[in-house]
Amino acid sequence: MKKQNPPSIRAYVTVRVKGVKPELFLQKCASKGIPIWDVKKIDAACCEATIMFKDLRALRKLRRNSLYKVSFAGQKGFPFFLSRLSRKKFLLAGIVTGFLFFFILSNLLWSVHITGVPKEIEEKIETELEAFGVYPGVWLFSLATPKDIQRQLLNEVPELLWTGVQLQGTSLHLEAVEKTIVEEIPPGEPRDLVATKKGVITNMYVSRGRAEVSVNDYVVPGKILVSGNLNTEEGEHNTETEEDPDKPIAAEAEVLANTWYEVHVTVPLQYQTEEITGNQKTKHYLRFGDVQLPFWGFKNPDYSHSQEERKEQPIHFLKWQLPFSYVSSEISETEKTDEERSNEEAIKAGVEQAKIQLLNELGPEATVLSEKILHEHIEHGKVELVLYLSVEENIVKEELIIQGD
Repeated sequence: MKKQNPPSIRAYVTVRVKGVKPELFLQKCASKGIPIWDVKKIDAACCEATIMFKDLRALRKLRRNSLYKVSFAGQKGFPFFLSRLSRKKFLLAGIVTGFLFFFILSNLLWSVHITGVPKEIEEKIETELEAFGVYPGVWLFSLATPKDIQRQLLNEVPELLWTGVQLQGTSLHLEAVEKTIVEEIPPGEPRDLVATKKGVITNMYVSRGRAEVSVNDYVVPGKILVSGNLNTEEGEHNTETEEDPDKPIAAEAEVLANTWYEVHVTVPLQYQTEEITGNQKTKHYLRFGDVQLPFWGFKNPDYSHSQEERKEQPIHFLKWQLPFSYVSSEISETEKTDEERSNEEAIKAGVEQAKIQLLNELGPEATVLSEKILHEHIEHGKVELVLYLSVEENIVKEELIIQGD
């Protein structure tokens, strides 16, 4: 019976055996399958040994049929530690309260740091972050993902060119880059206004400069629309203020023209729509590696069709990130419907699709005046269209006037 070091997480006791030759009793226990270690000879009639707590009942059964006396000299192991700790309720309450206190503080957002932008834009970002639920004191679990925060800021703060969001412990670090408006020509420099596209002038208002074209004129790219040179007799001088005719000026005008585009679109006759019904269910998990343990919302919703949005947030204790994280899964019921268009409906949808597609390229200031179908073809359940769209848009581009010595 060698001296062993049993794991302290299990319960074991030290027993003291008294009687004539007590080692014989310990030998009998070992022969009955009771593990014994750390045997010590106290005197001729007394020995000490260590056994597992679970074998105590078997040892007592053997003692009943003998003349030996058995008493306890000590007890060790995690179960005994918990038993002693449970008797110290105030200490236990203090430990639990302290743990919860530090756990809560470790999972709150304490600060938001914004760098890379002027003070006025920083204030706009702070206002937008508060509206989006990002401010000191909020639960880290409730924060949107960094990608969602970046997308929200770029949509709502037009002065931003780029943002980078990083959550470091209990601090949110946001680095932003302000848009730099690059002016091709410095303000006040002499310049002409030229056409960027082919078109027919539909409307023009010249505030400074000399008009070189008029309404209903056809122009091509590079054609001077409004000149900054005032020292010629040709053309009409439209400058509102008196200028020195020998000195070129910065022409200013608004010139709209009728332009034309050919657009190709394809529209399916059969399509499927998906709508959210409004029924939702949220499930909550604790994730350990690849294992997810649900702790709220155990039952899966009986939705025929659904879409799931998951959000994961690491859990911290003080400055350490714990090896598990909180996961929330929002399941929304959707309803899919198979639809079928007639040929006329498909053509109408194609025309609207072409308009939206073109206006997205030209910008919000452009206006579609008319459309004409050049080609229509139906094949494999799809309608292929070639459209000719007439658009009114601004075709002005600034061009620097090179002055001689």
